[in-house]
Amino acid sequence: MQETPQEYTQRMMTYTEGKDPLRVQRETPKKLAALIKGLDKKRLSKRPAPDKWSIAEIITHMTDAEIVSGWRLRQILSSNGTSIQGFDQNSWATTFKYGRQDARKSLETFRVLREHNLAMLKSVPKPLWENYGMHQERGKESAAHIVRMFAGHDVNHVLQVEKIVKDGRKRK
Repeated sequence: MQETPQEYTQRMMTYTEGKDPLRVQRETPKKLAALIKGLDKKRLSKRPAPDKWSIAEIITHMTDAEIVSGWRLRQILSSNGTSIQGFDQNSWATTFKYGRQDARKSLETFRVLREHNLAMLKSVPKPLWENYGMHQERGKESAAHIVRMFAGHDVNHVLQVEKIVKDGRKRK
């Protein structure tokens, strides 16, 4: 059974309870790089199950999600109350052929985008973090909330990559 938008939000938020979301976001690219170090292209593109994404697909998704996050935050920080468009991650994965993407190139793009987005967040006054947007599925979301959500999104996907790597080592 698929999660509701509210269940998804709650799950992402639990991943960052008691953690600094900016620190989580700052550390994610390094964690992913360490996890995929030494893995060949075949291992990176192998799906753990027919309905589960490969490491390459996960990292490419995270790269696209970083573009989404940066856009949403810029919209909200500069235009309080703006509308936030959702996106269909599975449609993007199919349309943009995530399974054929180079995981290391995607990770480098993710790292650069993340650095840029964190610098942008650092540059704006803290009160602007209370600006909000109206997400078409989840309702009112402040910039601070989105920062925490995307940190939870990071943790979620790092855990998935860790599991794929660990399971792959067991099979050897």
